[in-house]
Amino acid sequence: MRAYLAAFLADPRVVELPRWLWLPILHGIVLRKRPARSAQKYAKVWTPEGSPLAVHTRRQAELLRQATGLPVEYAMRYGEPTVAAGLAKLASCTKIRVLPMYPQYARSTTESIRDVVGSKVDFVEQFYDHPGYIAALAELVQDRPDVLVMSFHGLPQRTVERGDPYRDQCERTARLLAEALRLKPGEYRVAFQSRFGVARWLQPYTAEVLAQLGAVRTRRVDVIFPGFVADCLETLEEIAIEGKKIFLDAGGGEFRALPCLNESPRWIAALKDIALGR
Repeated sequence: MRAYLAAFLADPRVVELPRWLWLPILHGIVLRKRPARSAQKYAKVWTPEGSPLAVHTRRQAELLRQATGLPVEYAMRYGEPTVAAGLAKLASCTKIRVLPMYPQYARSTTESIRDVVGSKVDFVEQFYDHPGYIAALAELVQDRPDVLVMSFHGLPQRTVERGDPYRDQCERTARLLAEALRLKPGEYRVAFQSRFGVARWLQPYTAEVLAQLGAVRTRRVDVIFPGFVADCLETLEEIAIEGKKIFLDAGGGEFRALPCLNESPRWIAALKDIALGR
């Protein structure tokens, strides 16, 4: 956990503070406390096969390999298997396409991948409005809640102010999903989760939205995660466990955290089209 967090939080794409300022804070304070807290959270969602994110990503790669008949390797930006190891396995291929599994483009995610794969590969920058991806998301909503919260991963507000298109793409995804589900404006909310540090992040914050919906005695809230293609700590612990508690403690009724796209057949079909540039 410490090694993962050290690599993740030392990436200048992730934390855009000057290195001379941030690295002493990271190694002197953050890495002394955060690994233990993170390990406790992971323990709540760990499976016999390992991390949910790793399990679902591996399965997605296997299903995409079957669907396309092409060599497919998966990698983690921070951790194992590494991006370098994945590229090495494809070294005999004459053309390689890299597909970051981030539907919405952000410099802290998508560009961080480009940093390590270089410029000699095809690169899929985003798929936030791909029809197959939107249809796969819509299929996750089996019946209509009173309010559907669309929770995206947050970013520091200053990142968007510097020109990052992430928020616009999240809102576009939300509008397309709402249209596919025929939701009226009051029937869904867009929110941002997973804040880190004390800086102002994209708002409204998911935790605050859930507290507000609970306070007005909303009978049923479902949360969907359009920015996450596989269940992970942020969906299973932060929202399905902690977010549920916030909503119920505030006075809300029924709460459901919907599964991510994971291995749903419609998503695998969409992933094939995205990977092949259709």
